[in-house]
Amino acid sequence: MDAPLSTPTGHDRHGRYPQAVTVEDVQRNLVAVRSCIAAASRRVGRDPAGVRLLPVSKTQPESRLRLAYAAGCQLLGENKVQEAHLKWQALQDLADLRWSVIGHLQTNKAKLVARFASEFQALDSLRLAETLDRCLQREGRALDVFVQVNTSGETSKYGLAPEAVAAFLQALPAFGALRVRGLMTLAVFSSDAARVRRCFRLLHGLRERLRQSAPAGIGLDELSMGMSGDLEIAVEEGATVVRVGQAIFGARALPDSHFWPGEAGGGPALSGDTLPGGVFA
Repeated sequence: MDAPLSTPTGHDRHGRYPQAVTVEDVQRNLVAVRSCIAAASRRVGRDPAGVRLLPVSKTQPESRLRLAYAAGCQLLGENKVQEAHLKWQALQDLADLRWSVIGHLQTNKAKLVARFASEFQALDSLRLAETLDRCLQREGRALDVFVQVNTSGETSKYGLAPEAVAAFLQALPAFGALRVRGLMTLAVFSSDAARVRRCFRLLHGLRERLRQSAPAGIGLDELSMGMSGDLEIAVEEGATVVRVGQAIFGARALPDSHFWPGEAGGGPALSGDTLPGGVFA
């Protein structure tokens, strides 16, 4: 019998990653992160090519994003849609740069996502699905989406309860502009690797069960889970997308709560340095 996996988290490095200030810095960090992905994949007999690295550029200035693009990044993840939309406008000269919105989205901002994003990873309500679909239809576009699941049970996080996902998926074929690709989650932010692993394992198991009953056209091939401090555990538990910010760009100068102290319309409260909805990278 194989020995149980004992990969530690790297959450003790949160806020302490060195700044990437040159193209070479970004390239070196990308190589290091991909090496971590490859090592984790080998430990569980996976092909590293089955894991997509999504660089998360939240709070990074336009100049830093241009470095990332020069280093080969053509898809960037952003948490706050207004920030992502402004960056999209500022970087129009980079015609093949695409955007993934990975943070909680209020329905009144759905029109922005419909305008420019190629991927949205935080779908968690039928009201939002309906609004997004309507906005996308007006734009003549379709959008890849992931259903967000709250696997930690924390009230500070957005996402559907695991037991609500099956019924939610049954309703999604009504929204033709939404291309469902898989599930997304945020693990508990903890140095206790076993607690982190349980979140990822729950999502993987949920996906396997839902595959038996998912409606035609609803894709569940993708599992977006894992960030700078826990990406190796996520890969060991089946992640196909890892969302990595600080390990690529460096520590943010200020806590996330400085940039997004809250959003109009309510929602879960901030916890520590988390974004609304508990988002790290």
